[in-house]
Amino acid sequence: MKLPNDSWLRCFHTVPDPVARLVCCPHAGGSASTFFRLSGELADRARVEVVAVQYPGRQDRREAPTGLGIRAMATRIVDELSAWADRPLSVFGHSMGATVGYELARLLEATATTVLDRLIVSGQRSPEQQCRRPMASLDDEGLVRELVLLGGTYPEMLGDSDVLKMILPPLRADYTALRAYRHRPEPRLSRPVTALVGTSDPKVTVDEAVDWSDVTHGPFDLRIFEGGHFYLETRREEFADTVTGLLAARPLCWPKSKLA
Repeated sequence: MKLPNDSWLRCFHTVPDPVARLVCCPHAGGSASTFFRLSGELADRARVEVVAVQYPGRQDRREAPTGLGIRAMATRIVDELSAWADRPLSVFGHSMGATVGYELARLLEATATTVLDRLIVSGQRSPEQQCRRPMASLDDEGLVRELVLLGGTYPEMLGDSDVLKMILPPLRADYTALRAYRHRPEPRLSRPVTALVGTSDPKVTVDEAVDWSDVTHGPFDLRIFEGGHFYLETRREEFADTVTGLLAARPLCWPKSKLA
């Protein structure tokens, strides 16, 4: 399905008659193309179609206005997902995307015409912890130090003023949204939640990742990877295997009222 540039969604690999779809929410400053490789792998391995979120202010949406809060982002995304709801939907989010994905999953679970399979969160503290320890406000130098700390950007790029002019505005908007986020504990999810975390992630410890168990009445499990915040790049094959396995473990029977 070809989507207009003003859409929040991108589908890189169309899957005929997919068994399910995975909605992927990128990290702060990130874009839908982060999930291009995963999209191809899930299409080939499991007939799962990836629908990646493209936040405003970057790539082909560079001119789209930023400044939305986390819940407003989730609301805009769920509005567009109605066209994809003829299959079970799972949600994956990394770093800020885990927070967006969590709020998106709550909205999807409340939608009568949507089947939410599971939520997979990665590289992020639980919503309650985020509110107890909000992010500090950062100037441009602080944002660059943050990028260096997390290791998701090639260091030589951070010395290029043109590159910084392109990446810092959307990153600042995303961090502003995270600082303003306030968690509402109820309602809790009923679907399975899996938290993924790197052993040396400077943003979230293994113990902190376990606290995601509090957001659901359903099953919870934790998967640990060797690596830092962007373990999903350095342990790419292991990460893809894990996601494929989780999506293959879906229930055998879905509520007919939602798939009719």
